[in-house]
Amino acid sequence: MKLKCLNLKDYRNCESLELNFNKTKALIIGKNAQGKTNILESIYFLSTLKTPRTSSVQELIRFNKDYFKIDAEVTKAGTDINLSYSYNTDKKREIKVNLNKATIKDFKSVLKTVLFSTSDLLLLRGAPQDRRDWLDRAISQIYPAYDDRLSKYDKIRIQKNNYYKESAKTGMVDNTLLEVLNEQLSVTGSNIIYIRLKYLKEIERLAREKHKTISETENLSLVYDCSFLNNQEYPEVEDIQQEFKRSLNERKEEEYRRCQACVGPHRDDLLFYINGQEATKYASQGQQRTIVLALKLSELYMITEKTGDEPILLLDDVLAELDDLRQNYLLKSINPNTQTIITSVDTILFEDEFLKDVEIFKIEGGKISC
Repeated sequence: MKLKCLNLKDYRNCESLELNFNKTKALIIGKNAQGKTNILESIYFLSTLKTPRTSSVQELIRFNKDYFKIDAEVTKAGTDINLSYSYNTDKKREIKVNLNKATIKDFKSVLKTVLFSTSDLLLLRGAPQDRRDWLDRAISQIYPAYDDRLSKYDKIRIQKNNYYKESAKTGMVDNTLLEVLNEQLSVTGSNIIYIRLKYLKEIERLAREKHKTISETENLSLVYDCSFLNNQEYPEVEDIQQEFKRSLNERKEEEYRRCQACVGPHRDDLLFYINGQEATKYASQGQQRTIVLALKLSELYMITEKTGDEPILLLDDVLAELDDLRQNYLLKSINPNTQTIITSVDTILFEDEFLKDVEIFKIEGGKISC
């Protein structure tokens, strides 16, 4: 899979930007706040229709403009595919594949990416929501229907929260309705948890190997932190649902008091351990970065293994935050055939040998020069 060209119209600070990629490796050079990250974000957005930088698509529209548009040409399995996405201030979007209107599912099935940014390096120290978001985005690249499950679960959860708030005003509780909502939550939520556990089991195997290569003596393990699973590592979906319903019943008074759903995958977390010690609490900054590096490289491998499509690797200013050992491991771990687009403030971090086969672009004020 290769991204051949990218066109941005009124996207973030890019009024009109065109990039043509002729080599497998590309380096985008520029000072801070010139638009480097915006370019990688737009490519990632085409593969997921999400961005880790904001939950509002409207924020992607250039200041004082009415809409933004992203056009790209991708080569996949020897076939050229055109992707087009536009969104305006009236919250209307248009999604096209090869100039024809497309469904979200079909659109997202075309391009696969792995984004590794400086914010990812803070994954372990961030909030549980950050780790859930990373996990959900990673899974969605392999299982497109997973997003639908998340959306369905959130709708039911919000409906339940709203009902609690209305009940608090009236003092009346419809237990039959709550039972229906809880049944729906447990069915959808247990499926989400099951998929998360399955994904983590597979990525842990890969990440542990890569982590050991860098650290030499440290063993990495991942633990899915769910309040009601009682340390059952890989239960069946039916077992998860049974425990889910039990926990919902136990905490129904707490939920009513707080007017919100207190049980489910929206409250779970992901924990990391090095040699049995919780990395979030005890690991050094270097150890934490090694974990994230191992995760990202494993994510890259898993997408290729599961979908047959080699994703595009997007490295956003991340090399400047890694020491020489981790920089070298990252660059040498990348498959030569993997299209890699890197942003940096300059070329000083890269060896001359590496730069020989790299296409270099410069960006200033949202405009590109070669």
